[in-house]
Amino acid sequence: MIDFNVIPSPCYVMEEKLLRNNLALIKSVKERAGVNIILAFKAFALWKSFPIVREYIPYSTASSKFEAQLAFEEMGSPAHTYSPAYTEADFPAILKYSSHVTFNSLSQFERFYPMVKADGNRVSCGLRINPEYSDVETDLYNPCAPGSRMGIIADLLGEKLPEGVEGLHFHTLCESTSFDLEKTLGEVEKRFGRFLPHIKWLNMGGGHLMTRKGYDTEHLISLLQSFKVKHPNLEIIMEPGSAFAWQTGFLLTTVVDIVENHGIKTAIIDASFTCHMPDCLEMPYKPVIRNATDPVEGKPTYRIGGNSCLSGDYMGDWSFDEPLKIGDKIVFEDMIHYTIVKTSMFNGIPHPSLALWSKDDELVVYRTFGYEDYKGRNG
Repeated sequence: MIDFNVIPSPCYVMEEKLLRNNLALIKSVKERAGVNIILAFKAFALWKSFPIVREYIPYSTASSKFEAQLAFEEMGSPAHTYSPAYTEADFPAILKYSSHVTFNSLSQFERFYPMVKADGNRVSCGLRINPEYSDVETDLYNPCAPGSRMGIIADLLGEKLPEGVEGLHFHTLCESTSFDLEKTLGEVEKRFGRFLPHIKWLNMGGGHLMTRKGYDTEHLISLLQSFKVKHPNLEIIMEPGSAFAWQTGFLLTTVVDIVENHGIKTAIIDASFTCHMPDCLEMPYKPVIRNATDPVEGKPTYRIGGNSCLSGDYMGDWSFDEPLKIGDKIVFEDMIHYTIVKTSMFNGIPHPSLALWSKDDELVVYRTFGYEDYKGRNG
């Protein structure tokens, strides 16, 4: 049982047992479907936990030279790298730390493929395609929205891929189901099927939330196996991010004040939605708080306010069994993916510590942050 009294506040805490449960499921899907599943750092890059991850999944995907270097150094393997646009300054590092490089446009491929050839064609090159179909309803996360900068539409590729292109990559999903993937594959085959016999690999991107309760993993495995039968020449690659860290931990915070205006009570915490839970405001979505519910008439009910000066740094409302007091712990559930990788030090708000609750029921603090971290980001 987790002892909240030994955890510093604020703190992101990942539970090792829950992480291993997710990793075991992902490895099982990988082996049964005969595909390559790799970790997307864009969602989860808590590198001090990578020794655990590597026991199940040895490869990862990167979207920048720093993520690629992290893959090489801390996952112990070169990255599958994609970026909307590479630069001359960054591309030598991309080559050094990658096994696969996906280009977002034909012009990027034409610009940098000579460097790949000069490096001895050591990396495998691919193009990101845009099937012009996605089930994602939030425009901020929809890579196939009209006019999207992500990927090449079929009309721009002609009938033959450029020499040197060995794979294709699409990413259309976001916390999606295997049935959404099935629809996407139909669009990919319809629009890009002419290329599939002539390439070595197909990267199906991320958004495959196979560790979510109710996800039909049997359908996913069957779908992938059937696709491989139709296209036996292809190595299938999937790069989920959220699925690895889904429901594996929490953000522990503390109430530091309670204010009331016009009958609305706000509990202010020692953390921030803006700085530490940005997807709550961007998507937006209302996070689950342990031992709290949606508003219930007659129960103590509060907004939760972040400790920044941004007026909109709050969410609500939640009801509790007892009135909140200064010093009470507020535990936000499922705060390990797309949180730590997206935090900021806006306002100089102290960054939550990073920790693991081990399978032996011990707190392992990975990192604490202080003034020098804030100062160093500003000059």
